[in-house]
Amino acid sequence: MTLPQPSARPQTQTPSQTQENDVTTGATVWLTGLPSAGKTTIAHELAGRLRAGGRRVEVLDGDEIREFISAGLGFSRADRHTNVQRIGFIAELLSRNGVLTLVPVIAPYADSRDAVRERHEANATPYLEVHVATPVEVCSVRDVKGLYAKQAAGELTGLTGVDDPYEEPAAPELRIESQHQSVQESAAAVSALLSERGLI
Repeated sequence: MTLPQPSARPQTQTPSQTQENDVTTGATVWLTGLPSAGKTTIAHELAGRLRAGGRRVEVLDGDEIREFISAGLGFSRADRHTNVQRIGFIAELLSRNGVLTLVPVIAPYADSRDAVRERHEANATPYLEVHVATPVEVCSVRDVKGLYAKQAAGELTGLTGVDDPYEEPAAPELRIESQHQSVQESAAAVSALLSERGLI
């Protein structure tokens, strides 16, 4: 009598192998610029494009971070620096684990942004700085949150770019003048930068 031969067992991957294969290259894209420059709008448009392409994406919204992570911080230079470093830590952590992390946060001081870049570089995590260089005259007309109107009425002080400093990036990876192009065109420019760097 001939015994049936055992069927070949399908090859399976260990959980660690599967996890390793699923991880793609992450990166942080920090969109800096004045209030109402268009940072968040561009970030969400870009996030939609990237998700449609199957990428894992997170948008770290500055207002949400203020509410849930940096509650209690004010808007002094020291507090702004602390807030930016907290966001930078979260962004680097996500990016290091394969998430494309979009950060539409003003980050008005160059030394704060430099510290975030250095954290990424120390961990060999890709970091791209995008300056949404919309002029204050255009931002004040857009005035998405009514901040410029409140400042003009004397109801608000410390508005970045008006009565509080904004230090423009000297050498960002990309500079966008959103007043001269659509949101879709701005998002496409950032997407092209990611593609050029081999990140998507």
